[in-house]
Amino acid sequence: MSTPRPVLVVDFGAQYAQLIARRVREADVYSELVPHSMPVAEMMARNPVAVILSGGPSSVYAEGAPQVDPALFEAGVPVFGICYGFQAMAKALGGEVTKTGLREFGGTQVRVTEKGVLLQDLPAEQNVWMSHGDCVTAAPPGFTVTAESAGSPVAGFEAPERGYAGVQFHPEVAHTVGGQDVLKRFLYDIAKTDRSWNTGNIIDEQVALIREQVGDGQVICGLSGGVDSAVAAALVHKAVGDQLTCVFVDHGLLRAGEAEQVEKDYVQATGIRLKVVDAQERFLNALAGVTDPEQKRKIIGREFIRVFEQAARELDAERHVDFLVQGTLYPDVVESGGGTGTANIKSHHNVGGLPDDLKFTLVEPLRTLFKDEVRALGLALGLPEEIVWRHPFPGPGLAIRIIGAVDRERLDVLRAADLIAREELTSAGLDRDVWQFPVVLLADVRSVGVQGDGRTYGHPVVLRPVESGDAMTADWSRLPYDLIARISTRITNEVPDVNRVVLDVTSKPPGTIEWE
Repeated sequence: MSTPRPVLVVDFGAQYAQLIARRVREADVYSELVPHSMPVAEMMARNPVAVILSGGPSSVYAEGAPQVDPALFEAGVPVFGICYGFQAMAKALGGEVTKTGLREFGGTQVRVTEKGVLLQDLPAEQNVWMSHGDCVTAAPPGFTVTAESAGSPVAGFEAPERGYAGVQFHPEVAHTVGGQDVLKRFLYDIAKTDRSWNTGNIIDEQVALIREQVGDGQVICGLSGGVDSAVAAALVHKAVGDQLTCVFVDHGLLRAGEAEQVEKDYVQATGIRLKVVDAQERFLNALAGVTDPEQKRKIIGREFIRVFEQAARELDAERHVDFLVQGTLYPDVVESGGGTGTANIKSHHNVGGLPDDLKFTLVEPLRTLFKDEVRALGLALGLPEEIVWRHPFPGPGLAIRIIGAVDRERLDVLRAADLIAREELTSAGLDRDVWQFPVVLLADVRSVGVQGDGRTYGHPVVLRPVESGDAMTADWSRLPYDLIARISTRITNEVPDVNRVVLDVTSKPPGTIEWE
């Protein structure tokens, strides 16, 4: 079994390029993201079923602005242009793109002038999301104009018999009502794509690929408790069974219940052989008295490397280990320039790099997948929902959510406060409404309070619920006030040494999601 022919999404620098690729996959069609600098011959070597040209920040007439190679339109592949890609497509095919001074940003009304194929499901007037300065003023010869807006005389065009279409607006964003239907019309009716990209097929394909790569070799995987490593390990285990051994390094910096979740619930759900290394004292001793956040990260990375290396050597002595599983996702591959394939162990994405002389062949079963696809895969593989829907959690764990030195007592205080916040969020049914919910202990700060008719001098705790799509940007979650009040009351009543709870209402940028 092989990966289906891709829809190539050509990235012209758009903030939504990855989102376009995700939306294509949500339509059950496989997609890949490629840079605009990729030669057309190289694109065609991937045997694409269609090409989508993304938006971008440039003007098509700006010096050095990326252009569409006319050779693309001689390759016999359907093409769909979006925003800047729409303008570049128009220019390459003989249309006109003009600076009219009528810029459109945000919610915009478009009028459908000809439903054709692409816009047949849309009403005559439609709210869409625009982001452009230039506009197309004349469609290329042979194209039908399908839409217009106040600032775009040509807001959509198509030549379906040639496999071409485009829109000035962004169908991939949620603000464009009916946008996914527009994308599907191109994929299904114009490009005639194969709708075979679904969870069942992904599992079957990856199982076959893993078996082919691994053969009868032995495999190890480092489990962190996060969804990526958990799903990667479950997928490899489905393929090769007991040839896989997972290593869980318990550094004592996880939240309440998470170590037990890995050691018991995950093993029970999967039947995976697990080697647990209790290194809590080692990490606490190494972190004693350290307050600088970057130094904390380096110490945790160093100790993790040493502990994992020792565990790997022990396993290798029992049964020679050939392969290492990593939970690399498709955004990681894209952002690192496409990945380098099999190599020495690359840097652990959370806590630092493993040594160059510890050599395995990488098995990366998730490297073609986005986060939402990984979660769907985890559910299909039978993993507990608590693991599949777990919020992102930093590799250094609670050490970087304690502002100040880390010790057992402070970790216990933070774990108790964090558990209350998570319990109340779950009870309110809002777990999936937030991307991440760091709880931070200001261990080096004291504030005056009154508890039990007496004056206290305790620590503040910060609640940091955020909404995000990819963690590159984020906004604080507008959780109900009564929920925040319940969390605050419980923490100040139930957690010793805490007498104040505050809410962080900073977006990213200018702030970061984590405090350290």
